Amino acid sequence: MVLDPPLASPLIGRLAIIGIGLIGSSMLRAARARKLAGTLVAYDGSEGVRARTGALDIADLVAATPAEAVADADMVVLCVPVGAMGAVAEMIGPHLKAGAIVSDVGSVKGAVLNALRAHLPEGVHVIPGHPVAGTEYSGPDAGFATLFQNRWCILTPPEGTDEAALAALSGLWTAMGANVETMSVEHHDLVLAITSHVPHLIAYNIVGTAADLEEVTQSEVIKYSAGGFRDFTRIAASDPTMWRDVFLNNREAVIEVLGRFTEDLIALQRAIRWAEGDKLFDLFTRTRAIRRSIIEIGQETAAPDFGRERG
Repeated sequence: MVLDPPLASPLIGRLAIIGIGLIGSSMLRAARARKLAGTLVAYDGSEGVRARTGALDIADLVAATPAEAVADADMVVLCVPVGAMGAVAEMIGPHLKAGAIVSDVGSVKGAVLNALRAHLPEGVHVIPGHPVAGTEYSGPDAGFATLFQNRWCILTPPEGTDEAALAALSGLWTAMGANVETMSVEHHDLVLAITSHVPHLIAYNIVGTAADLEEVTQSEVIKYSAGGFRDFTRIAASDPTMWRDVFLNNREAVIEVLGRFTEDLIALQRAIRWAEGDKLFDLFTRTRAIRRSIIEIGQETAAPDFGRERG
């Protein structure tokens, strides 16, 4: 998978990325590879991450402070944990120029929009965003320029959003290879609770249960991990700070979906207890069709073992 060739002229004059983890460093790499910005600025709260970002040479400037990072920026993208959005917005707010576009990459949108609105000045265009892409790895070395290729990026523009600002942000994500969709913050948070947040919670829980059983099984849970459990461990290896903040900031939607999941799980338990094979077969047939649909729209591979290389 490769990016399209560089643009003849940049889409954005000065682009600032705050938070240089997997997503932030991938944005910098993609923007640099395609020359999407006249000047690429990076900032991270960790001195070590700033030093590493400079060594990787993925930005034109690694700023020493948030104020320096956003000074004269035409667009600012916050790639920090959801729980840190308010604090970062408060730091950069006084230093943003009028007309700047401020977005983010968090997987919760309602809480983020409220946090940004509380601290950013009038005249700044606030458009939350969420690239539905990632791996279990984090840090500036984890990024790669093609992370967003053929992945969805959901934008949740508030009512009254400036159309030119929305087009500029959408254009950036499209140029990095993403398919852009727009929806309300409320709809986004419910959809992501179903497709991402609750699945992660289930993965954390089942891996935690297995860890509790290790003593009893003399580590056989780990030794004999088959594909199903191994895939859960991949999800459960995701950044703990990020996911703690996701669940705390999308409580209502997560609890609603968990309630439905619990009801369905009890029904499944009953079907197994009473040997209701037809019910089990019908459920497994429906879920298999969903898997095929995901493959058909290009969001996963049909390769054996999920495309893993065999050692």
